[in-house]
Order: sequence, then C-alpha cells, then structure tokens
Amino acid sequence: MKVIKVLPRGFGSNCFILTADDKTAVVVDPADSGVLTALNNNNLRCEYVLLTHGHFDHVGGCAALCKNGARVYCGEAEKPLIFSAGYLSLFGGVSVPPFEVYATLKDGEGFSLCGINFKAIHTAGHTAGGMCYIADGKYLFTGDTLFRRGIGRTDLFGGNFAELLKSLKKIAALEGNYKVLCGHEDDTSLDDERLYNPYLRF
Repeated sequence: MKVIKVLPRGFGSNCFILTADDKTAVVVDPADSGVLTALNNNNLRCEYVLLTHGHFDHVGGCAALCKNGARVYCGEAEKPLIFSAGYLSLFGGVSVPPFEVYATLKDGEGFSLCGINFKAIHTAGHTAGGMCYIADGKYLFTGDTLFRRGIGRTDLFGGNFAELLKSLKKIAALEGNYKVLCGHEDDTSLDDERLYNPYLRF
C-alpha cells in the first residue's frame, strides 16, 4: 500500500491518499478540492472517502470527490453532526459544499476498500463521533485526536476532555507500533508517542 500525503492549503488538515493498485484510491480527510490535483497527478481515481470527523477543515473536498463518484464513510455518531449548526458556526461561520455520507462505521469494525484492510476505532473527545483508522496493519490515521507530542482540542462544540483521555488510553493500548498520520503537522509513531507524549503516559 502507498500513502500520499497532501499538505493543507490555508486553514485545512493534512489529507492522505491510499492506494494498493496504483489505480483506485481511498482518501482520508479531504480538506479541500485540491486533493483532485494530487489524484490526477498520480493517475488515481478516488473510490471512497474516510472521515476522522466532520469539522470543515477535514471535509471541504468531499463534495468534489462525490461528484466524481466517491462514497463517504464516517463514524455513526458523527454523521448527524457534520452539517449541524454547532459545526457550521465554528470560527465565526464556515461554508462547506454539501455532500452525502454513504455509510457509517462502528467502533472496532473491520472492512476492506480498494484492496486495503481497515479497522475503525471510535475516539470521542475532539468530537463526539470521531474515528481513527488502522490501515494495512501499519498505519494509524488519527485526525485531530492525537498529534505528535500533543492532542486535539476539546473546547469546541461536542468536545469532551474526559472522553478524549479515554480515547487516548484506547490508542495507547493498541498492540504493536504504527506509523501515526495526524490531521495536522508532522507524522510520528505510536511507540514514540507512548514514550514522549504526556497524554499517552498517564
């Protein structure tokens, strides 16, 4: 499996393109429509989108991908929040091109998309329905739950610090090491975060 990291434009999140066959792709958190350029440059067609959560800086490119046939998945508790007044009023009000969520995922659910095996992990705290995803048994996509040496904020609509600590404990307890691909800033590893991130050492 190949992972292509698409850096944000402006106030967006990191976006990740995953492909196992160099033809079809799964996109994690398409921050904006610029992901289409990255897909075209790599001769890839996005079949599916996985959302770690529904904040505008992670979903801005969903509509453009859906117009090209992609299907969007998110956590079951996150779906009703994505276009809620609580989300759209963040940071003084934002505009997100409308899109439909094709299906939702449960905690611990395993599934396969484009020849890639995934596992969904419900990680509430930054948002109520946030999800992290293990891909190919090697990569952990953490959205805004876990950052390199840090964690996501909990002072926004739906945030809950106590729930985030529970989610971080769940992540820290995963067996083995993973490359951690975060929603913002640099990549890291789970072993590194276990050693140096104070929120995973509690």
